[in-house]
Amino acid sequence: MEPLASKIRPQSLTDFVGQEHLVGKGKPLATAIAKKHLFSFVLWGPPGCGKTTLARIYAQSLNAELYELSAVSAGKDDIKHIIEDGAFGRQKVLFLDEIHRFNKAQQDFLLPYVERGTLVLVGATTENPSFEIIPALLSRCRVFVLHELSDADIKKIIARTAVPMDEAAVAWICAMAHGDARQAIAVIEHTQQLYKKVTVETLTQTLQSTFIRYDKKGEEHYDTISAFIKSMRASQPDAALYYVARMIEAGEDPKFIARRMVIFASEDIGMAQPTALVIANDVFRAVETIGLPECGINLAHGVVYLALCKKDRSAYNAYQEALADVKAFGNLPIPMAVRNAPTKLMKELGYGKGYEHYSKESFLPAKLRTKKYFNPSKEKKDPRHDASSAA
Repeated sequence: MEPLASKIRPQSLTDFVGQEHLVGKGKPLATAIAKKHLFSFVLWGPPGCGKTTLARIYAQSLNAELYELSAVSAGKDDIKHIIEDGAFGRQKVLFLDEIHRFNKAQQDFLLPYVERGTLVLVGATTENPSFEIIPALLSRCRVFVLHELSDADIKKIIARTAVPMDEAAVAWICAMAHGDARQAIAVIEHTQQLYKKVTVETLTQTLQSTFIRYDKKGEEHYDTISAFIKSMRASQPDAALYYVARMIEAGEDPKFIARRMVIFASEDIGMAQPTALVIANDVFRAVETIGLPECGINLAHGVVYLALCKKDRSAYNAYQEALADVKAFGNLPIPMAVRNAPTKLMKELGYGKGYEHYSKESFLPAKLRTKKYFNPSKEKKDPRHDASSAA
């Protein structure tokens, strides 16, 4: 049986809901589709906002052969197969969902085909393309930013399902979906299959019995990453490993986890083991290069190391105190001795006067001269948590 989402999917921009800034009259994607412009682009936006639908409408406007791949499971061989496919002389459009999950080597492999126009690439991502797509590939694509659908948009999509329900049920679905049309349609379809009638009560029962959600913007996401960080902070590698495994299994982007580890290395370990930042950054690069599933090993290695390191937040705390003073006092006058003096006039005005390389006198602005932000931690830590014993 054809899924409900497929049945009601728009076939043209006339029926498309949302993203008026891109598909409204005279807007960039609407113009490109109407004039059949041939170019590669990336659609960046949250889940269920219309990325796949727009890719299909674009390919259809070109009368092109559309190939759809998910970067989660696809690889170089899939790209080769598309290149070798005859397609009867038609332009080939590759829709690569979750393009941010392609590692650097896979993106490098794709690049020459996009450069030569062998493939028109339409990438879809929920992550910032600036961080996730290699510069050479990104420079050959336009980036279109899509927004979360409004409740008014979700209501239009609910109406298209033609499933009877009252206003309370519609409001419940809008609140649950958080702008994700796919979630809205799915819960309607499952509820109808299970209970026939769609009401607030049956919707609630369906959500509890059918969905185990790990929404990247939802509570489960924040609870899990919080538990992960706190487990490393408490020097509990077993708990930290469990939460990493849980996030990966739920579909979390491993680069997101690795970025949090880089932050943790400076925020929580800091001066206790300064090289922890080097290790964490190397883990991030390994994750970026290797990709899933093998990069899970790199994450595990890094997690255990960071969890077993001594902890020292003195550098982080010092920065937060300095930042508070910047916000409280604004741009206080910089002492003359440490001002730059590139011109004769500035030297005559006293810029740089009295500067000594290794002066003991504070270089802070006069109002803050007695402040001491950095106070090395004197906490005694369990020697078992020493990074040298963990190495």
